[in-house]
Amino acid sequence: MVAERKIWDAKEVAQEARDCCSSDIHSSQLTVDSSLSLSDMSPCLIELCKDLFKKWSRLEDSRFTIETVSGGITNLLLKVSVKEEKGNEVSVTVRLYSPNTDYFINRERELQAIKYLSAAGFGAKLLGVFGNGMVQSFINARTLTPADMRKPKLAAEIAKQLRKFHAVEIPGSKEPQLWNDIFKFYKNASILRFDDIEKQRKFETILFKEVYDEVVEIKELTGRLNAPMVFSHNDLLSGNLMLNEDEGKLYFIDFEYGSYSYRGFDIGNHFNEYAGYDCDYSLYPSKDEQYHFFRHYLRPDKLDEVSDKDLEALYIETNTFMLASHLFWALWAIIQAKMSPIDFDYLGYFFLRYNEYKKQKEKSCSLARSYLSGCGSG
Repeated sequence: MVAERKIWDAKEVAQEARDCCSSDIHSSQLTVDSSLSLSDMSPCLIELCKDLFKKWSRLEDSRFTIETVSGGITNLLLKVSVKEEKGNEVSVTVRLYSPNTDYFINRERELQAIKYLSAAGFGAKLLGVFGNGMVQSFINARTLTPADMRKPKLAAEIAKQLRKFHAVEIPGSKEPQLWNDIFKFYKNASILRFDDIEKQRKFETILFKEVYDEVVEIKELTGRLNAPMVFSHNDLLSGNLMLNEDEGKLYFIDFEYGSYSYRGFDIGNHFNEYAGYDCDYSLYPSKDEQYHFFRHYLRPDKLDEVSDKDLEALYIETNTFMLASHLFWALWAIIQAKMSPIDFDYLGYFFLRYNEYKKQKEKSCSLARSYLSGCGSG
Protein backbone atom coordinates (compact mmCIF):
# COMPACT_ATOMS: atom_id res chain seq x y z
CA MET A 1 0.00 0.00 0.00
CA VAL A 2 1.57 3.27 -1.10
CA ALA A 3 2.02 5.85 1.63
CA GLU A 4 -0.49 8.58 0.86
CA ARG A 5 -1.06 11.38 3.36
CA LYS A 6 -3.93 10.64 5.74
CA ILE A 7 -6.61 13.28 6.04
CA TRP A 8 -8.03 11.96 9.30
CA ASP A 9 -7.79 9.22 11.90
CA ALA A 10 -10.14 6.68 10.33
CA LYS A 11 -10.74 4.76 13.56
CA GLU A 12 -11.73 7.93 15.40
CA VAL A 13 -14.09 9.26 12.72
CA ALA A 14 -15.70 5.84 12.26
CA GLN A 15 -16.46 5.71 15.98
CA GLU A 16 -18.03 9.18 15.83
CA ALA A 17 -20.09 8.06 12.84
CA ARG A 18 -21.24 4.93 14.67
CA ASP A 19 -22.27 7.01 17.69
CA CYS A 20 -24.34 9.25 15.41
CA CYS A 21 -25.93 6.74 13.06
CA SER A 22 -26.26 3.69 15.30
CA SER A 23 -24.98 1.59 12.41
CA ASP A 24 -21.92 -0.50 11.78
CA ILE A 25 -19.36 1.78 10.13
CA HIS A 26 -16.00 0.14 9.56
CA SER A 27 -12.56 1.74 9.63
CA SER A 28 -9.09 1.10 8.25
CA GLN A 29 -5.91 3.14 8.66
CA LEU A 30 -4.77 2.18 5.15
CA THR A 31 -4.43 4.74 2.36
CA VAL A 32 -4.54 4.36 -1.42
CA ASP A 33 -2.48 6.41 -3.87
CA SER A 34 -5.03 8.09 -6.14
CA SER A 35 -2.40 8.85 -8.80
CA LEU A 36 -1.88 5.15 -9.65
CA SER A 37 -3.31 3.56 -12.77
CA LEU A 38 -6.39 1.37 -12.20
CA SER A 39 -4.36 -1.82 -12.71
CA ASP A 40 -1.74 -0.73 -10.16
CA MET A 41 -4.38 0.55 -7.76
CA SER A 42 -6.55 -2.58 -7.85
CA PRO A 43 -4.44 -4.74 -5.46
CA CYS A 44 -4.38 -1.82 -3.00
CA LEU A 45 -8.18 -1.45 -3.19
CA ILE A 46 -8.70 -5.18 -2.68
CA GLU A 47 -6.42 -5.08 0.36
CA LEU A 48 -8.36 -2.09 1.67
CA CYS A 49 -11.76 -3.79 1.23
CA LYS A 50 -10.52 -6.94 2.96
CA ASP A 51 -9.20 -4.84 5.85
CA LEU A 52 -12.48 -2.89 6.14
CA PHE A 53 -14.92 -5.76 5.74
CA LYS A 54 -13.74 -8.82 7.65
CA LYS A 55 -16.28 -11.10 5.92
CA TRP A 56 -14.26 -10.57 2.71
CA SER A 57 -10.82 -10.99 4.28
CA ARG A 58 -10.37 -14.62 3.16
CA LEU A 59 -11.81 -14.31 -0.33
CA GLU A 60 -9.56 -14.85 -3.34
CA ASP A 61 -8.51 -11.62 -5.08
CA SER A 62 -10.07 -12.99 -8.27
CA ARG A 63 -13.52 -12.51 -6.70
CA PHE A 64 -13.04 -8.69 -6.78
CA THR A 65 -13.60 -6.56 -9.87
CA ILE A 66 -12.88 -2.84 -9.94
CA GLU A 67 -13.96 -0.14 -12.38
CA THR A 68 -13.81 3.64 -12.46
CA VAL A 69 -17.18 5.37 -12.02
CA SER A 70 -15.93 8.93 -12.41
CA GLY A 71 -12.80 10.96 -11.90
CA GLY A 72 -13.64 14.37 -10.49
CA ILE A 73 -11.45 17.31 -9.65
CA THR A 74 -11.53 16.60 -5.93
CA ASN A 75 -12.09 12.85 -5.78
CA LEU A 76 -11.99 9.58 -7.69
CA LEU A 77 -15.02 7.26 -7.57
CA LEU A 78 -14.52 3.52 -8.03
CA LYS A 79 -16.97 0.65 -8.07
CA VAL A 80 -15.76 -2.49 -6.32
CA SER A 81 -17.84 -5.61 -6.98
CA VAL A 82 -17.33 -8.73 -4.89
CA LYS A 83 -18.54 -12.25 -5.57
CA GLU A 84 -19.21 -13.56 -2.07
CA GLU A 85 -18.87 -17.20 -0.99
CA LYS A 86 -22.56 -17.94 -1.50
CA GLY A 87 -22.33 -16.66 -5.08
CA ASN A 88 -24.18 -13.34 -4.67
CA GLU A 89 -22.47 -10.21 -5.97
CA VAL A 90 -22.21 -7.10 -3.81
CA SER A 91 -21.01 -3.68 -5.00
CA VAL A 92 -19.68 -0.71 -3.03
CA THR A 93 -18.38 2.72 -4.04
CA VAL A 94 -14.88 3.72 -2.93
CA ARG A 95 -14.30 7.48 -2.88
CA LEU A 96 -10.62 8.44 -2.98
CA TYR A 97 -9.77 12.04 -2.15
CA SER A 98 -7.31 13.85 -4.39
CA PRO A 99 -4.25 15.46 -2.79
CA ASN A 100 -4.33 19.21 -1.94
CA THR A 101 -8.12 19.36 -1.76
CA ASP A 102 -8.00 20.63 1.83
CA TYR A 103 -7.53 24.11 0.31
CA PHE A 104 -11.21 23.98 -0.68
CA ILE A 105 -12.87 21.29 1.35
CA ASN A 106 -13.24 20.71 5.05
CA ARG A 107 -13.29 16.90 5.07
CA GLU A 108 -14.37 16.62 8.69
CA ARG A 109 -17.30 18.96 7.99
CA GLU A 110 -18.16 16.78 4.98
CA LEU A 111 -18.12 13.57 7.03
CA GLN A 112 -20.24 15.15 9.75
CA ALA A 113 -22.81 16.14 7.12
CA ILE A 114 -22.80 12.75 5.37
CA LYS A 115 -23.78 10.98 8.58
CA TYR A 116 -26.92 13.08 9.03
CA LEU A 117 -27.79 13.44 5.34
CA SER A 118 -27.52 9.66 4.90
CA ALA A 119 -29.82 9.16 7.89
CA ALA A 120 -32.30 11.57 6.24
CA GLY A 121 -32.25 9.52 3.03
CA PHE A 122 -29.81 11.56 0.95
CA GLY A 123 -26.91 10.09 -0.98
CA ALA A 124 -25.33 6.72 -0.47
CA LYS A 125 -25.08 5.00 2.91
CA LEU A 126 -21.73 5.42 4.68
CA LEU A 127 -20.17 1.98 5.19
CA GLY A 128 -16.57 2.71 6.11
CA VAL A 129 -13.76 5.26 6.30
CA PHE A 130 -10.04 4.88 5.63
CA GLY A 131 -6.97 7.10 5.65
CA ASN A 132 -7.76 9.15 2.57
CA GLY A 133 -11.33 8.34 1.66
CA MET A 134 -14.56 6.53 2.41
CA VAL A 135 -16.65 3.58 1.23
CA GLN A 136 -20.37 3.97 0.56
CA SER A 137 -23.20 1.84 -0.76
CA PHE A 138 -23.38 1.68 -4.56
CA ILE A 139 -26.20 3.69 -6.15
CA ASN A 140 -27.68 1.95 -9.17
CA ALA A 141 -28.60 5.00 -11.24
CA ARG A 142 -27.37 7.14 -14.10
CA THR A 143 -25.81 10.56 -13.75
CA LEU A 144 -27.92 13.41 -15.13
CA THR A 145 -26.77 15.59 -18.01
CA PRO A 146 -27.06 19.40 -17.92
CA ALA A 147 -29.92 19.15 -20.46
CA ASP A 148 -31.81 16.80 -18.09
CA MET A 149 -31.93 19.42 -15.33
CA ARG A 150 -34.15 21.79 -17.31
CA LYS A 151 -36.76 19.14 -18.21
CA PRO A 152 -39.90 20.31 -16.36
CA LYS A 153 -40.57 16.99 -14.61
CA LEU A 154 -36.96 16.59 -13.43
CA ALA A 155 -36.64 20.27 -12.48
CA ALA A 156 -39.75 19.87 -10.29
CA GLU A 157 -38.28 16.77 -8.63
CA ILE A 158 -34.93 18.47 -8.01
CA ALA A 159 -36.78 21.41 -6.43
CA LYS A 160 -38.81 19.13 -4.13
CA GLN A 161 -35.71 17.19 -3.08
CA LEU A 162 -33.78 20.41 -2.49
CA ARG A 163 -36.55 21.66 -0.19
CA LYS A 164 -36.17 18.45 1.88
CA PHE A 165 -32.38 18.70 1.78
CA HIS A 166 -32.53 22.27 3.13
CA ALA A 167 -34.68 21.05 6.02
CA VAL A 168 -32.02 18.61 7.33
CA GLU A 169 -30.50 19.72 10.63
CA ILE A 170 -26.74 19.22 10.89
CA PRO A 171 -25.40 19.64 14.45
CA GLY A 172 -22.66 22.18 15.10
CA SER A 173 -22.20 25.75 14.01
CA LYS A 174 -24.95 27.23 11.82
CA GLU A 175 -22.64 30.08 10.83
CA PRO A 176 -22.83 30.57 7.04
CA GLN A 177 -19.53 29.66 5.38
CA LEU A 178 -20.00 31.27 1.95
CA TRP A 179 -18.25 34.58 2.50
CA ASN A 180 -15.63 33.05 4.81
CA ASP A 181 -14.77 30.65 1.97
CA ILE A 182 -14.76 33.37 -0.70
CA PHE A 183 -12.46 35.64 1.32
CA LYS A 184 -10.20 32.66 2.11
CA PHE A 185 -10.01 31.81 -1.61
CA TYR A 186 -9.27 35.48 -2.37
CA LYS A 187 -6.46 35.65 0.20
CA ASN A 188 -4.84 32.42 -1.01
CA ALA A 189 -5.31 33.22 -4.70
CA SER A 190 -3.95 36.77 -4.61
CA ILE A 191 -0.48 35.72 -3.36
CA LEU A 192 0.14 32.81 -5.75
CA ARG A 193 3.14 32.57 -8.07
CA PHE A 194 3.36 30.25 -11.07
CA ASP A 195 6.51 28.58 -12.38
CA ASP A 196 4.90 28.35 -15.81
CA ILE A 197 5.67 31.67 -17.55
CA GLU A 198 2.45 31.69 -19.58
CA LYS A 199 0.33 30.98 -16.48
CA GLN A 200 2.14 33.72 -14.53
CA ARG A 201 1.57 36.18 -17.37
CA LYS A 202 -2.15 35.39 -17.44
CA PHE A 203 -2.32 35.51 -13.62
CA GLU A 204 -0.79 39.01 -13.59
CA THR A 205 -3.68 40.34 -15.71
CA ILE A 206 -6.16 39.62 -12.88
CA LEU A 207 -7.19 42.86 -11.17
CA PHE A 208 -7.39 41.58 -7.61
CA LYS A 209 -8.35 44.92 -6.06
CA GLU A 210 -11.31 45.09 -8.45
CA VAL A 211 -12.31 41.51 -7.62
CA TYR A 212 -12.12 42.27 -3.89
CA ASP A 213 -14.35 45.34 -4.27
CA GLU A 214 -16.90 43.26 -6.21
CA VAL A 215 -16.97 40.61 -3.47
CA VAL A 216 -17.54 43.27 -0.80
CA GLU A 217 -20.34 44.88 -2.84
CA ILE A 218 -22.21 41.61 -3.47
CA LYS A 219 -21.77 40.52 0.15
CA GLU A 220 -23.37 43.79 1.28
CA LEU A 221 -26.23 43.58 -1.22
CA THR A 222 -27.09 39.93 -0.53
CA GLY A 223 -26.93 40.66 3.20
CA ARG A 224 -29.91 43.02 2.82
CA LEU A 225 -32.09 40.25 1.34
CA ASN A 226 -32.41 38.31 4.61
CA ALA A 227 -32.12 34.98 2.79
CA PRO A 228 -32.93 31.94 4.96
CA MET A 229 -29.97 30.02 6.35
CA VAL A 230 -30.09 26.33 5.36
CA PHE A 231 -27.70 23.43 5.07
CA SER A 232 -26.74 23.79 1.41
CA HIS A 233 -25.27 21.38 -1.11
CA ASN A 234 -23.36 24.23 -2.82
CA ASP A 235 -22.35 22.14 -5.85
CA LEU A 236 -25.60 20.89 -7.37
CA LEU A 237 -24.39 20.35 -10.92
CA SER A 238 -25.67 17.56 -13.16
CA GLY A 239 -22.77 15.28 -12.18
CA ASN A 240 -24.00 15.30 -8.57
CA LEU A 241 -27.54 14.25 -9.49
CA MET A 242 -28.38 10.62 -10.25
CA LEU A 243 -31.61 9.07 -11.46
CA ASN A 244 -32.85 5.50 -11.24
CA GLU A 245 -35.37 5.61 -14.07
CA ASP A 246 -36.98 2.24 -13.24
CA GLU A 247 -37.86 3.44 -9.74
CA GLY A 248 -38.19 7.11 -10.66
CA LYS A 249 -35.85 7.94 -7.77
CA LEU A 250 -33.56 10.98 -7.78
CA TYR A 251 -30.36 11.04 -5.73
CA PHE A 252 -28.22 13.96 -4.58
CA ILE A 253 -24.58 12.89 -4.16
CA ASP A 254 -21.20 14.36 -3.28
CA PHE A 255 -21.62 16.66 -0.28
CA GLU A 256 -18.00 17.81 -0.04
CA TYR A 257 -18.84 21.50 -0.49
CA GLY A 258 -21.87 21.22 1.79
CA SER A 259 -22.19 23.78 4.59
CA TYR A 260 -24.68 26.10 6.21
CA SER A 261 -25.24 28.85 3.69
CA TYR A 262 -27.93 30.97 2.05
CA ARG A 263 -30.90 29.36 0.30
CA GLY A 264 -30.53 31.69 -2.69
CA PHE A 265 -26.91 30.71 -3.20
CA ASP A 266 -27.72 27.01 -3.47
CA ILE A 267 -30.50 27.63 -5.99
CA GLY A 268 -28.62 30.31 -7.97
CA ASN A 269 -25.55 28.10 -8.12
CA HIS A 270 -27.70 25.22 -9.41
CA PHE A 271 -29.18 27.46 -12.12
CA ASN A 272 -25.66 28.48 -13.22
CA GLU A 273 -24.99 24.78 -13.82
CA TYR A 274 -27.64 24.71 -16.56
CA ALA A 275 -24.79 26.12 -18.67
CA GLY A 276 -23.19 22.68 -18.64
CA TYR A 277 -19.56 21.74 -19.11
CA ASP A 278 -19.24 24.10 -22.09
CA CYS A 279 -20.31 26.99 -19.86
CA ASP A 280 -22.95 28.21 -22.29
CA TYR A 281 -24.69 30.74 -20.05
CA SER A 282 -27.35 31.41 -22.67
CA LEU A 283 -28.86 28.22 -21.18
CA TYR A 284 -29.45 29.90 -17.80
CA PRO A 285 -33.14 29.27 -16.96
CA SER A 286 -35.73 31.83 -18.03
CA LYS A 287 -37.98 33.54 -15.50
CA ASP A 288 -40.80 31.09 -16.34
CA GLU A 289 -38.49 28.11 -15.85
CA GLN A 290 -37.32 29.54 -12.54
CA TYR A 291 -40.90 30.14 -11.35
CA HIS A 292 -41.74 26.50 -12.21
CA PHE A 293 -38.80 25.43 -10.02
CA PHE A 294 -39.73 27.86 -7.21
CA ARG A 295 -43.34 26.66 -7.01
CA HIS A 296 -42.21 23.07 -6.51
CA TYR A 297 -39.61 24.21 -3.99
CA LEU A 298 -41.91 26.46 -1.94
CA ARG A 299 -45.17 24.48 -1.95
CA PRO A 300 -44.75 21.09 -3.67
CA ASP A 301 -48.12 19.94 -2.34
CA LYS A 302 -50.07 23.13 -3.21
CA LEU A 303 -48.49 24.75 -6.27
CA ASP A 304 -51.45 27.09 -6.83
CA GLU A 305 -51.06 28.61 -3.38
CA VAL A 306 -47.60 30.06 -4.02
CA SER A 307 -48.10 33.84 -4.05
CA ASP A 308 -46.65 36.20 -6.65
CA LYS A 309 -44.96 38.01 -3.78
CA ASP A 310 -43.12 34.85 -2.67
CA LEU A 311 -42.13 34.03 -6.24
CA GLU A 312 -40.72 37.51 -6.78
CA ALA A 313 -38.82 37.46 -3.49
CA LEU A 314 -37.17 34.11 -4.30
CA TYR A 315 -36.43 35.25 -7.85
CA ILE A 316 -34.59 38.33 -6.57
CA GLU A 317 -32.79 36.33 -3.87
CA THR A 318 -31.68 33.61 -6.29
CA ASN A 319 -30.50 35.92 -9.05
CA THR A 320 -28.49 38.09 -6.68
CA PHE A 321 -26.77 35.09 -5.11
CA MET A 322 -26.18 33.76 -8.64
CA LEU A 323 -23.54 36.53 -8.83
CA ALA A 324 -21.89 35.23 -5.64
CA SER A 325 -21.73 31.78 -7.25
CA HIS A 326 -19.68 33.18 -10.15
CA LEU A 327 -17.29 34.91 -7.73
CA PHE A 328 -16.91 31.75 -5.62
CA TRP A 329 -15.97 29.46 -8.52
CA ALA A 330 -13.85 32.13 -10.24
CA LEU A 331 -11.59 32.47 -7.18
CA TRP A 332 -11.66 28.70 -6.62
CA ALA A 333 -10.35 28.24 -10.16
CA ILE A 334 -7.24 30.37 -9.53
CA ILE A 335 -6.18 28.11 -6.65
CA GLN A 336 -6.94 25.01 -8.72
CA ALA A 337 -4.65 26.41 -11.44
CA LYS A 338 -1.80 26.17 -8.94
CA MET A 339 -2.74 23.03 -6.99
CA SER A 340 -4.56 20.66 -9.33
CA PRO A 341 -2.68 17.90 -11.18
CA ILE A 342 -5.49 17.87 -13.79
CA ASP A 343 -4.65 19.29 -17.21
CA PHE A 344 -7.31 22.00 -17.48
CA ASP A 345 -7.17 25.74 -18.18
CA TYR A 346 -8.30 26.88 -14.74
CA LEU A 347 -7.09 30.44 -15.26
CA GLY A 348 -9.19 30.57 -18.42
CA TYR A 349 -12.09 29.31 -16.31
CA PHE A 350 -11.53 32.17 -13.85
CA PHE A 351 -11.99 34.70 -16.66
CA LEU A 352 -14.99 32.83 -18.04
CA ARG A 353 -16.81 32.96 -14.69
CA TYR A 354 -15.67 36.48 -13.78
CA ASN A 355 -16.66 37.89 -17.16
CA GLU A 356 -20.09 36.25 -16.89
CA TYR A 357 -20.41 37.83 -13.43
CA LYS A 358 -19.68 41.26 -14.89
CA LYS A 359 -22.12 40.65 -17.75
CA GLN A 360 -24.98 39.76 -15.35
CA LYS A 361 -24.14 42.15 -12.52
CA GLU A 362 -25.91 45.33 -13.62
CA LYS A 363 -29.25 43.66 -14.35
CA SER A 364 -29.28 41.51 -11.20
CA CYS A 365 -28.10 44.26 -8.86
CA SER A 366 -30.55 46.75 -10.35
CA LEU A 367 -33.44 44.31 -9.82
CA ALA A 368 -32.37 43.66 -6.24
CA ARG A 369 -31.97 47.35 -5.36
CA SER A 370 -35.29 48.22 -6.94
CA TYR A 371 -36.96 45.38 -5.01
CA LEU A 372 -35.34 46.45 -1.72
CA SER A 373 -36.36 50.10 -2.15
CA GLY A 374 -39.95 48.96 -2.82
CA CYS A 375 -39.84 46.89 0.39
CA GLY A 376 -38.44 49.82 2.35
CA SER A 377 -35.37 47.74 3.26
CA GLY A 378 -31.85 49.06 3.84
